[in-house]
Amino acid sequence: MSTFRPFSGQRIAVVGLGRAGLPAALRLREWGAEVVAWDDGAAGLDGAERAGMTVRDLSAGPFAFDALMLSPGIPHILPKPHPVASRARDAGVPILADVEFLFRAVRAAGSQAQFIGVTGTNGKSTTTALVHHLLTGAGQTSEVGGNLGPAALGLNILGHNGRYALEMSSYMLERLASIRFNHGVMLNLSADHLDRHGSMAGYAAAKAEIFARQQPEDLAVVGQDDAWTAAMAAGRRARLRSISALRPIAGGIWAEGASLRDDSGEIADLRAAPALPGSHNAQNAAAAAAVALDLGVTRAQVAAGLVTFPGLPHRQERVGTLGGVVFVNDSKATNADSTARALASYDRVVWIAGGIAKEGGIEALAPFFPRIAKALLIGRDAPAFAATLAAAGVPHEVTGTLDAAVPAAAAAARSGAAPVVLLSPACASFDQFTGFDARGDRFRALVQGMISDDLGRAA
Repeated sequence: MSTFRPFSGQRIAVVGLGRAGLPAALRLREWGAEVVAWDDGAAGLDGAERAGMTVRDLSAGPFAFDALMLSPGIPHILPKPHPVASRARDAGVPILADVEFLFRAVRAAGSQAQFIGVTGTNGKSTTTALVHHLLTGAGQTSEVGGNLGPAALGLNILGHNGRYALEMSSYMLERLASIRFNHGVMLNLSADHLDRHGSMAGYAAAKAEIFARQQPEDLAVVGQDDAWTAAMAAGRRARLRSISALRPIAGGIWAEGASLRDDSGEIADLRAAPALPGSHNAQNAAAAAAVALDLGVTRAQVAAGLVTFPGLPHRQERVGTLGGVVFVNDSKATNADSTARALASYDRVVWIAGGIAKEGGIEALAPFFPRIAKALLIGRDAPAFAATLAAAGVPHEVTGTLDAAVPAAAAAARSGAAPVVLLSPACASFDQFTGFDARGDRFRALVQGMISDDLGRAA
């Protein structure tokens, strides 16, 4: 039995026993908590029972708990609260994210390890991973996780010199109570998850929690390239470092083309960083550099780290080249704003898009339509996308499935239409896949299968 038991004597309810929920429940139990778990699905309950967890339907009976840890995807207010969340709120029981428990455990261990929180509508996964890459490349001790994975409660307890680089979704940020981010990063904000937060103002308020409880010695890194995010620079208690991918900012870090700069001159030439294409990645690089430099990483180490950063799966991931055509997996682009960033990175593409569209569909992508040689459309909202593209005169074809779209896109590109096939769906994936990662994995497998077949014919 673990001798480290920071939650001894506490009763914690855990609802949602998926990839993160069950390991979190087990860690809380290991750390001394009395845990009662529940999931609305049979698979989650079966896994918990096999692990020896106490399982009980928490929508009935007394609700005598010190806290409820609710899976981030389960709503506690909007659009409709989960019944257990309603019971917790009625009982005055705090509803918390697993990051909150990690923070409490670290402090209970007597460690002053620093917490770095990264949020924004787009780019937060890449920026979080990049911060971790820069820190470890400079010899610092860092753990990375949160919304990016692994789950926060799967991370190790670090000593005083440790750093936790954590991707924070709005769903997680609205369920915090005491965690303080020594470095809080807010990249950008565009319409997303409005059903969960009620409005853009509600969404922005959730995101602004990244700066809650910061002290004057902490650092707030704030993007300046959209009005919602730029407004968050005002009233910060912590030190402020502004970032931009579009214009110079005195005292900040910005990109001039591919040159990442601050008041002292060039930090890095991003043309040498193959995993960071486009202006959106310049913003990500600026944010990561701001954190790393503040934590003692040298300018030379930052420049070297940007070059060696391998990138993340499903985020403009180059998965193969066939007949001179590059295939790019940007399956993580689940909204039009994220896809706009991908389309802006290439002069001419054959585009694969579709799935479950967000509000507004792809209307906002009209400025990038001239870059699309042909679009192959998949998923539930392919007909709606086809109507938008037809009105704009963009060549397109409804293929229905990714398995049909990939060879059709390859044929179009190899005929000379474009040098890039880009999967950047601008849609959620749940109509045909378990998640954006499964969609991207399938794209990668299809591309690599075509490459293997091509090599076999050549032999």
